Amino acid sequence: MTYLAGDIGGTKTHLALYQEKKGKMESIKEQKFPSQKYPNLRTIVKEFLKGVDIKISKGCFGIAGPVKKGKSHATNLPWLVDADVLQKELSIDKVSLINDLEANAYGLNMLKGDELFTLNPGDPNAEGNQAMVSAGTGLGEAGIFFDGERHIPFACEGGHADFAPRSEIEDELLRYLRKKFKHVSYERILSGPGIYNVYQFIVETKKESEREEVFHEITSGDSPRLISEKGLNGTSKACEKTLELFASIYGSEAGNVALKMFALGGVYIGGGIAPKIIRVLKEGDFFRSFTEKGRFSKLLEGIPIRVVLNDKTALLGSIYYAKHLT
Repeated sequence: MTYLAGDIGGTKTHLALYQEKKGKMESIKEQKFPSQKYPNLRTIVKEFLKGVDIKISKGCFGIAGPVKKGKSHATNLPWLVDADVLQKELSIDKVSLINDLEANAYGLNMLKGDELFTLNPGDPNAEGNQAMVSAGTGLGEAGIFFDGERHIPFACEGGHADFAPRSEIEDELLRYLRKKFKHVSYERILSGPGIYNVYQFIVETKKESEREEVFHEITSGDSPRLISEKGLNGTSKACEKTLELFASIYGSEAGNVALKMFALGGVYIGGGIAPKIIRVLKEGDFFRSFTEKGRFSKLLEGIPIRVVLNDKTALLGSIYYAKHLT
């Protein structure tokens, strides 16, 4: 059988064709597309499948946005994606649409040990629900319910819940962002655009000074990447402060999700940002913020925390879903 899988995000759309041979999945074709340059997903898929003369049995797309009855208005794209329309126009026997974090969570089933980095080993006998928190173009969150035998992912939109500050500087950050956005969710901080929001706050409120030429470079270029690079290599104190605050809030929200999902079986940190700033997550306040939950701190200390290193996890999860659950 041949499977079409997709990881649909606000920045890029990653598609892949896989064929099952003797029980193993083999990649036939794989390609990334800049999402913002296309009017809809159908156009991208049709371009991807040009010259492909293979009958596709099943398709599954993990999309960054809420999915209701096979349809999704993408959160960071002006797209309406409809599974039924894709199924008919692409002549595929079955097309499924799932949330991208749900896809990421399913993808955990296909990862090897060296594709995970352990931030906290936790209780070696940890068992129970799990959770996933992924900062990238946006902030995705998912629960993974444990029924006693297997883990079953489910999507949520927790990244859009209200940001809750825990310190004076976070109080200031909330007030600063409220002036810009009115409603301040965790995604306004824990995302690529969020890193830039935090950097602007650090510089504009003079928490750290910034050289004019560096500020211009960051504000006129690929801001999240430049902030991460300059923060990690020590060439900008403002960028270092940005990453420190970002990591602290990331840890706090990961701990919030762990409590809400009762994720004693582990928390996975996904998305494109975490693998790039592992040093900051490991050495900074991430774990302290994760566990700093008053009477439940001891409980949280026993939860394993792992960073997902494979950037194809959502794609692999879409394949897993298409094969096993459709």
